[in-house]
Amino acid sequence: MRNYTTQMDAARKNIITPEMEKVAAKERMTPEEIRAFVAEGKVAICANKNHKCLDPQGVGSMLKTKINVNLGVSRDCKDYDIEMQKVMEAVNMGADAIMDLSSHGNTEPFRKKLTAECPVMIGTVPIYDSVIHYQRDLDTLTAKDFIDVVRLHAENGVDFVTLHCGITRKTIDQIKKHKRKMNIVSRGGSLVFAWMTMTGEENPFYEYYDEILDICQEYDVTISLGDACRPGCLADGSDVCQIEELVRLGELTKRAWEKNVQVMVEGPGHMPMDQIAANMKLQSTICSGAPFYVLGPIVTDIAPGYDHIVSAIGGAIAAQNGAAFLCYVTPAEHLALPNLEDVKQGIMASKIAAHAADIAKGVRGAREIDDKMADARRVLDWEAQWACAMDPETAKKVRDDRKPEHEDTCSMCGKFCAVRSMNKALAGEHIDIL
Repeated sequence: MRNYTTQMDAARKNIITPEMEKVAAKERMTPEEIRAFVAEGKVAICANKNHKCLDPQGVGSMLKTKINVNLGVSRDCKDYDIEMQKVMEAVNMGADAIMDLSSHGNTEPFRKKLTAECPVMIGTVPIYDSVIHYQRDLDTLTAKDFIDVVRLHAENGVDFVTLHCGITRKTIDQIKKHKRKMNIVSRGGSLVFAWMTMTGEENPFYEYYDEILDICQEYDVTISLGDACRPGCLADGSDVCQIEELVRLGELTKRAWEKNVQVMVEGPGHMPMDQIAANMKLQSTICSGAPFYVLGPIVTDIAPGYDHIVSAIGGAIAAQNGAAFLCYVTPAEHLALPNLEDVKQGIMASKIAAHAADIAKGVRGAREIDDKMADARRVLDWEAQWACAMDPETAKKVRDDRKPEHEDTCSMCGKFCAVRSMNKALAGEHIDIL
């Protein structure tokens, strides 16, 4: 019988949970180290008590950088079987979380299937589901309707929910006054904004925040504080709307912690590279070190079709400077719902960014696999290289498609191979080139 409500409640009662023990083993830390970080709010273990098949992970800047994969159906692409195929492929490729962003159809059975079968963290954005769940237009929904959907998602076993609690009626005036180039590009944020403008009421996720905290405490759901005013283009990076909302998210973080509810804070967005490090520092200060969850950042606006690369550049810089959780971006970003190949490309780009950042910030054991790869390359051991590779199938395919004349080289250099020449020279052997 659990004698605690949430992972944070347990940590503050000096209880080491089974989830903390599993996270500690993965992170090469002691359970006590993880417990202390969870108690402070610097690590979140998103683990709804109803998600029985979960293999728990910790999210925090001192841990391995985690990556999230956004999936879900839309009105134009509505095959849940295809989405489930993407989910399992993402899990097999090493995704740490799946966010179901479905905006069409009967969403609850799919959400229940995820929490029944998927071993990684599951996240949702309840405001998307509100219109679909009730099959009513946005302006006919009440604050109670929105909160009831949060409860439904919690009951379904969702580990974290993105809630856009930080925009208020004051934000309406700011958006009109400051003339942002891209206004609000957060889908959930735009829905909250639209609901406020149509009804004249305050943001229900802000006004009834305490009630939402009670739900999250009951099921141990982590709140991912959504950044409705994240910049949607470089011109809006670090502007008044973004920073003012961040200040409010800092206040909401502390209110959640008072009820032992775990928190992650979402961040930019589109942003020039030279602003990223300062933004990470600012977030950490304002939100008292709560884990930061970033989309990108996207560091240039002119690469549609290649935004997975753009995002990996920004994500690596963000994670090196304290971001704990990277939301993947696919080549389809800004263009279409990602297909299976897009999902793979997005995951690989994010994994590379996360791993590069972990090496740079000295995460325990992060560089060991790179050192093993160097050892394998030095002796031209191809099988050992595949064992070290993030995506061995792709690496093998590239080599097999362009096979060299001699197996101990590749088709780029042949007998001009520097590694081969050095091995022979150091062994006192003749180096044959022609």
